[in-house]
Amino acid sequence: MGRKRRAANRRKPTRSQRRPSLTGTVRLSDAGGMVETAEGSFKLAGSSLRQVMAGDVVAISMHRGHRGERRAVVESVVERAAASVVGTYAPAGPLGCVRPLDTRLKADFFVLPRDRSAQELGVHEGDVVSARIESYPTRYESGVVTIERRIGDADAPDLGIRCIMARYDLEDGYPEAATSAADALELDIDGALADPLRRDLRDRFVLTIDPVDARDFDDAISIERTADGGFALMVHIADVSHYVGWEDAIDLEARRRATSVYLADRVLPMLPERLSCDLCSLRPGEDRLAFTAAIRFDRQGRLRTSEFYPSAMRSRVRLSYEQADALLSGDASSAADEVSASAAEGVDLASFLADAAELARLRRQVRFDRGAVDFDTVEVHALLGDDGEPVDLVSRQRTEATGLIEEAMLAANECVAAWLADRGTVCAYRVHDRPSPDHLHDAAMTLAELQIATRTEAEEISLGEQAAMRSVLARAAGTPAAELVNALLLRAMQRAVYRPSNEGHYALGADAYCHFTSPIRRYPDLLVHRALKVELAREHLGERAARERSRALIGAGRECLERIASQLCSASSDRERIADAAARASQKVEVARFFSRRVGERFRGTVTWVDQLGAFVRLDDFHAEGLIHVRDLGDEWFDLDERTLTYTGSATGRSVRPGDRVVAEVLRCDVLRGHLDLALIAGPRTLH
Repeated sequence: MGRKRRAANRRKPTRSQRRPSLTGTVRLSDAGGMVETAEGSFKLAGSSLRQVMAGDVVAISMHRGHRGERRAVVESVVERAAASVVGTYAPAGPLGCVRPLDTRLKADFFVLPRDRSAQELGVHEGDVVSARIESYPTRYESGVVTIERRIGDADAPDLGIRCIMARYDLEDGYPEAATSAADALELDIDGALADPLRRDLRDRFVLTIDPVDARDFDDAISIERTADGGFALMVHIADVSHYVGWEDAIDLEARRRATSVYLADRVLPMLPERLSCDLCSLRPGEDRLAFTAAIRFDRQGRLRTSEFYPSAMRSRVRLSYEQADALLSGDASSAADEVSASAAEGVDLASFLADAAELARLRRQVRFDRGAVDFDTVEVHALLGDDGEPVDLVSRQRTEATGLIEEAMLAANECVAAWLADRGTVCAYRVHDRPSPDHLHDAAMTLAELQIATRTEAEEISLGEQAAMRSVLARAAGTPAAELVNALLLRAMQRAVYRPSNEGHYALGADAYCHFTSPIRRYPDLLVHRALKVELAREHLGERAARERSRALIGAGRECLERIASQLCSASSDRERIADAAARASQKVEVARFFSRRVGERFRGTVTWVDQLGAFVRLDDFHAEGLIHVRDLGDEWFDLDERTLTYTGSATGRSVRPGDRVVAEVLRCDVLRGHLDLALIAGPRTLH
């Protein structure tokens, strides 16, 4: 009897150890997945990976795996983020199979036998296609798709970029209605100056500094030293709001796009070219309409006064960043024509730049003193030849010239935001929330374990103390650990977003912040310009004039913008994330194309990160980053310590961790996926 009772007890189902459901957003990487919830971020159980896609909103429960680690199990998908998938097509018996190019997705999709979409579109084995998802994968069933578009075959030179455009639902070209409306616009300086708020600044010396390959020039600066040793800075921004009316054809399309997208081989502009490359491009020697922020600082770089007004201006000189840096270092040879043109205007160009650089240095110190944290990241860009092939890779890092422009733009953005926030104006503020304590703690403990931060610094970083972060960043600068420190702290940060009311900016240490300086390529900047014009009219011309301008700039008055500002801010934040992801992915495609001709070559580099996939290495010669998969670390089993980000060989005890100097060989390049795979040839001990 007792034996029967015990057997029956063993057959009873055990009580679930799972917590009540949480809801969160899925974030995927090649190494696995996370779910971001209001209670924190949790790793996805491997069994849940095949049923989700990046951005899905899911309901999860928590349970412990066989090793005791906590994992999130997807109970249901609340909202799907993607309606289509891009992948390579292959027959699979009576079915067709679409294998996603996005390696984060762990399940293939199938085309049913009755579906004739592949035949109707002329799709063959190996072609890349875009397919609409008809049913999503579950733990037990595969997903089903129907092919909507053949993107191209594997030999098309720009196939990788076209795949990215399809993956992120990006469009080349511009709708005819918006293009026609833009083509009908005209430059009318005299008519614009009839506005009592607009000032004529065409007699001022103004210059633009941009990348050498820039196509649009939407910001310019003027600077003078004041009698008391301070600085008078003017930041001039293209006046897009003069041309784009509320909810006209151009505005609605710009609102839908929300941002320009800068891919490796093309730009997908927010505005038609008539505006972005002509009427609103501050080209040298041409009169243009602008919006000016005039700011005065004392000799320590502290803000004294600021005012804003529409203007008419003329850029006198255009410099590339390289020319500006050369001038700042005393070499005028590459900018001889620009120096002569400035001298004809009575301006010593080298002194002008030196004043701007000095103000930038002072402003950076002011920001640091109030708690700002600067991250130094490496961006690798492919230079393409006339035939579209990548001919070189360049890394874009902060220089004195980029810094002086950056600080000028930051100052203008802060002053405009503070002015609008003081008046309770609804628009699009740039908000950066304090980082999650859990994320900060994890980053701080890793820095301490790696002996990059002291225990005291780690505790302060866990509490969100910016001074401790700056101390660790400064100490790591110029060392092999620099990229790891920046990556760890950046991963702990929240992402900055747009919101209709001011809530401050943590990383900048700013009480108020917005984007004012690039309405050519960001819709939130256009909203800020419009709101600013209405408020300026209210203050200087009266309520009646403000109401009249509201109708043209923000609809039927302030209430109209207030009703939809939250939606516009949210959509702009989402589109910005997509644009950034697409831009990074496009550069990875071109980097893989560049190295596809260098398979078998060996390069020195630095390990920048490790995760479950393997070790990421930044190559010295081109600053490109590739992955050494775990299987290519060596002929032994390697265990990963996620706390110290260290791989250790089980037989030799040989370790690989961020900051190590290595020699790596280019093993393979997957161009469509933008993957550069490396093999470890010599580890840190061999090099020392």
